[in-house]
Amino acid sequence: MKDQNCAYCMRGDLLDKFGIYICDLRVSSLILFKEQSKPGRVIVAYKDHVSEMVDISEEERNAFIADVNQAAMALHKAFKPGKVNYGAYGDTGCHLHMHLVPKYEGGDEWGGVFQMNPGKVYLSDEGYREMIQKIKDNL
Repeated sequence: MKDQNCAYCMRGDLLDKFGIYICDLRVSSLILFKEQSKPGRVIVAYKDHVSEMVDISEEERNAFIADVNQAAMALHKAFKPGKVNYGAYGDTGCHLHMHLVPKYEGGDEWGGVFQMNPGKVYLSDEGYREMIQKIKDNL
């Protein structure tokens, strides 16, 4: 099931505002978050338009968490962060998804809470392509 107003369901212009589709995982899509003040920040979005983990079967929930883990492992291999934060928010869009936010020792916000949309760092098209390839190489 898809929601015509949901960026994760429809992709295209809606997703382009904040993310770049990388690839499909087992039951979700992997999306690069365009704002890259935390290099490697991605979103894992469940394949269907559901709001909560309680809305899917145990098997699907386990597969979703396995997708999150697969993405996190790729981030650790590709970028060597000191920590990855996992955020599951749904305040403005009710589509099950998780933000994976790498944090780096000595970097801004190390030891503190990250800003959700700091608007600080955007890459060139080539920079995004290189980052996406590095993630794909480590999936």
